[in-house]
Amino acid sequence: MLNLDTHILIHALEGDLTPQERKLLTNDRWSISAIVLWEIAKLHQLGRIALDVDSADVARVLAPVYVWPLDLAVCRQIRRLDFKGDPADEIIASTSIVNNVPLVTRDRVIRRSKIVPLA
Repeated sequence: MLNLDTHILIHALEGDLTPQERKLLTNDRWSISAIVLWEIAKLHQLGRIALDVDSADVARVLAPVYVWPLDLAVCRQIRRLDFKGDPADEIIASTSIVNNVPLVTRDRVIRRSKIVPLA
């Protein structure tokens, strides 16, 4: 299983992945942190993306994606991260650590982390 950050999920849904990302995502089950759904809804509301969580097509594509909850363990892990960033990114990274699931991200700050498991 892989944990996808918000932008990777958006790129996947829009068909805009790099060849390496496409290969990674083709061979494994997808998961996301619950905050990713909020980010997608907010980005759509702000007019920054066309993906709409109210769309039946988006709901159908997301149906098999496992959604990790924002729980106490994830919140505790945020305090132990070796980087500071956007709160949603911290939640996504902490979700990967707590659940020991590799994160797929293009985020340079997260990719420099020595504790976040990366795909």
